[in-house]
Formats: sequence, C-alpha cells, structure tokens
Amino acid sequence: MKLWPDTAPGEVSGEIGNEDYRKPKPGAKDVLRIANVSVPTITFYEANPTKSNGTVIIVCPGGGYNILAYEHEGTQVCEWLNELGITGVLLKYRVPRRKNRPPHDAPLQDLQRAISLVRQNASNLKIDPQKVGVLGFSAGGNLAMMAVTSFEERAYSQVDSVDQYSCRPDFGILIYPAYLVDRKSRDALLPDIKITSNTPPCFFAHTGDDHVPGEGSVLAYLALEKAGVEGSELHVYPYGGHGYGMRKNNNPVSNWPDHAGIWMRSMGWLQK
Repeated sequence: MKLWPDTAPGEVSGEIGNEDYRKPKPGAKDVLRIANVSVPTITFYEANPTKSNGTVIIVCPGGGYNILAYEHEGTQVCEWLNELGITGVLLKYRVPRRKNRPPHDAPLQDLQRAISLVRQNASNLKIDPQKVGVLGFSAGGNLAMMAVTSFEERAYSQVDSVDQYSCRPDFGILIYPAYLVDRKSRDALLPDIKITSNTPPCFFAHTGDDHVPGEGSVLAYLALEKAGVEGSELHVYPYGGHGYGMRKNNNPVSNWPDHAGIWMRSMGWLQK
C-alpha cells in the first residue's frame, strides 16, 4: 500500500534516482539492500486468524538512512512476528537522506503516516488499534525512537482523513538503535529525543562491542524510568557487534527475539 495519495511531503522531483534492489552475490555473507526509495509503502504480513492476538507492529529496517536492510531487519522480522500471532507491517521508508533535511525527517513522516493508516484499516486487518507497536534496527531504531517521542506534533501538514487517526505508537522495540547520543561524549541523549511521562514503554537490546554506542539505549531506558513510564525493559549483552537483525550467531544477543516476545507477553500485547 502506498503511504501517500500523491508525492510524499517535501519531495523534490529528480533528486532521487530509480529505486534499486541490490541483491547479495551468491554465497556472499551480504544482505538485500533497497536504495533510492521515493515512493514509500507498507507491506502487510497478516497473522494467521487462529493465532492472531490483534497486535500489529510496524517494522523499520536499518541502513544508516541511506539504504534499507530489507530481509534480516525486515521480511524475516515480520515472519517471526507472525509466529507470535502479531500482524507485521513492513515499512519501506524514504532513503537516502534528503538534502537540507535532518536524516530522520522524511522517514518520520512516512512512519507517522503508516501508523495512522494501520489504525484506519484496523477493522479490515482485524487488529486492535490500541495495540500498535513500532520495531526498528539501527537507523530504523532511531526512527522508532523518534516516533515514540514526537507524536504530539505530526511531522507534516494533514493530507486527508487518514491523518485524523493517532500516530502515537503504543510501544516500541529498539534493537541497536543509532543516533541517540553523541559518539564521543556518550553522556546524554541528543536534543531531538524528548522523553516524557506520555512516552510509550520500550524494549531495548544492544551490545557492549557495538560501534553504535550502547549508552544510547541505556540512557533512553533511564529517561523512561525517570519520567515514570512503566514497563520498559533493557538488555545489554557483552558481544555481538552491530547489524545482526534476525541472524543467529554464537552470542547470547541472538536470543533477543525470545526476550522481546516474553516482554510483549508480560505487557499484555500477546493476549487475545
């Protein structure tokens, strides 16, 4: 489903080239990359009706706001969510970064619009409009963080009746989220991230050897606690690096989907 009835907000004709699917070479330990997205979409992975619990999660792949890592941080995530009875919605947001705009600016417009579209279609999707989460990896984790902290002011002017539906996520799952702290000082969240008592609860997973500072997840978790937001959960593993997504390895961080599932169950998101 296209997110916008016409051209997406702020798009400049000719600025971005043709959409490009960059498939990994046979036998290479690479990932599918999608580049040059100017027509953002959402793709629905509906849960089996016999297992569905009414929860829906919008998945935001990472890629530095330059490309989208569309399989191990996208399609495979939605398939895992289906196993839990959750409808997955894969967001193909605009990349690369637009000139003279903050890196998250166009993607946040796309994610807010996607949240509202999902709520508008709740009856068709047979999902609960009060059980809408966001899940993001790396830059997609930053995008998820912006969604859970920026919903009180929509990032674009209302387009149509879709935008009358709330763009506030009910919860967030942030896996090695990027751009939350300065990489040198690492002692405070960046000014764009404004956590309040109205911020939804979040689940975080990070590793100590990640080149993206784990302090971002830690400080965001502590800010949620300080703001009085109940129910957040933080996991910091010693090893695992960055960009593993749904891929298994010998490090305990590979178990993050299990822990996220337990957290969602404890929060009531997996109850019918």
